[in-house]
Amino acid sequence: MGLIDSTILFVKQQLENAEGGHDWFHIERVYKNALLIADGEECDLTVVKLGALLHDIADSKFHNGDESVGPKTARAFLESQNASEEVIQHVIAIIENISFKGGNFEKEFHSKELEIVQDADRLDALGAIGIARAFNYGGFKNRTLYNPAIQPKLNMSKEEYKNSNGTTLNHFYEKLLLLKDKMNTETGKKIALERHNYMQNFLSQFYAEWDGEK
Repeated sequence: MGLIDSTILFVKQQLENAEGGHDWFHIERVYKNALLIADGEECDLTVVKLGALLHDIADSKFHNGDESVGPKTARAFLESQNASEEVIQHVIAIIENISFKGGNFEKEFHSKELEIVQDADRLDALGAIGIARAFNYGGFKNRTLYNPAIQPKLNMSKEEYKNSNGTTLNHFYEKLLLLKDKMNTETGKKIALERHNYMQNFLSQFYAEWDGEK
């Protein structure tokens, strides 16, 4: 079995009981998005594939905020598959730098492969899927759908974002609607705009229904 097939099998096993917005199907969608974006970019496709497949292998949200678990898990797996140290280091760097973290996080690493995987991951937080994932995670955390008295917190620090307990609808303003302007690639920007507009239409409908206007 090749490295990519082995990685797919490993990720499926690791995420078998994961929360619905961060499960294997999330990984699969990000993987497909990454391949679509990579088609128009000069990049190392193996690193893109591995980065997409392993980017959420141990999301810190589900490990008491420990950001070291994902990179350690990915390294141990890739070493077991005899991947080169160069590839391992690149994939680890993608895992460590892909996250939104409140939007004020300065990336310490830059590569075309990171840009592709980051765009692919962010696309899955937009559009119809993004809406579904937001409310799925909100339900998982038992968050309020919406409360007009609780305003979104913008420009949060990494720690504030990590510990935020706001409403699910506020998450649209604190992260999801900001992603369109944070895309790296032209393909990513184009798809993000379409999905962004879909979410804006959803919010308009939501508020109209909330206020009994429709």
